[in-house]
Amino acid sequence: MEKCFKSGFVALIGRPNVGKSTLMNHLIGQKIAITSDKPQTTRNRIQTVYTDERGQIVFLDTPGIHKAKNKLGDYMVNVAEHTLREVDVVLWLVEPTTFIGAGERHIVEKLKQVKTPVILIINKVDTVEKTEVLKFIDTYRKIYQFAEIIPVSALKDINTDEVLNVLFRYLGEGPQYFDDDTVTDQPMRQIAAELIREKALRYLSDEIPHGIAVTIEKMSERKNGLFDIEANIVCERDSHKGIIIGKQGAMLKKIGSAARREIEALMGAPVNLQLWVKVRKEWRDNELFLKNYGYRSENE
Repeated sequence: MEKCFKSGFVALIGRPNVGKSTLMNHLIGQKIAITSDKPQTTRNRIQTVYTDERGQIVFLDTPGIHKAKNKLGDYMVNVAEHTLREVDVVLWLVEPTTFIGAGERHIVEKLKQVKTPVILIINKVDTVEKTEVLKFIDTYRKIYQFAEIIPVSALKDINTDEVLNVLFRYLGEGPQYFDDDTVTDQPMRQIAAELIREKALRYLSDEIPHGIAVTIEKMSERKNGLFDIEANIVCERDSHKGIIIGKQGAMLKKIGSAARREIEALMGAPVNLQLWVKVRKEWRDNELFLKNYGYRSENE
């Protein structure tokens, strides 16, 4: 008897910085979503695909659900909440703790509005004693009726296979949405922009990263296979521009060379990357700038 092919859409939700992108990159075996120790790393909904002989899982990595402070924040929260209503399974990632904060309670209220099975992932269990994990599971059991609770460490690859096993149990028979070798529906331009933004997040001081966007102005391939990429790092203040460029251009060079290496690895081709820094005051509260930088509402 032929085995049935299962498929479906799975949303990864959680507060900023709980490890959603790290887990998703690990599950699909390739880096697509950027990771950083600074919150609000993921701004758009990123779609990635895992396929094996059992079936196909399409992951939607959403921006963290949090209290919005500006129009960009509103956009991010809207994307995350909209995603909950259109998937087959929700994976909610939390940190290992017995403290349920206002942010977690806010997410519980949102989950109560959907009928989708919710699997709780307690991430970063490598940072706590094994005996403590049962306490965390017990704490979360009391606040919501989860389909399953799985302790994992995305970073150390602990129990991540179990996440895939459980997901396939909850997905029904369905079509193959993407080819076997597809890992994302993100265009290469967008992935390149996100990798540049990741490096900026990594190397710049805390007050600047939230106020930057990256736009790809040009991406073309030469006859010899080399790609020319021109990108703008957009910031909100002249003082930020100076910090991003750095003394004699050192910071911009550092961001550029680190991003170029990752883009080359992903594209499998040499890349000539040129970066410029532009100031656009208050762009995070400007509808036109938000649209120009790729942050469009779900209804458009």
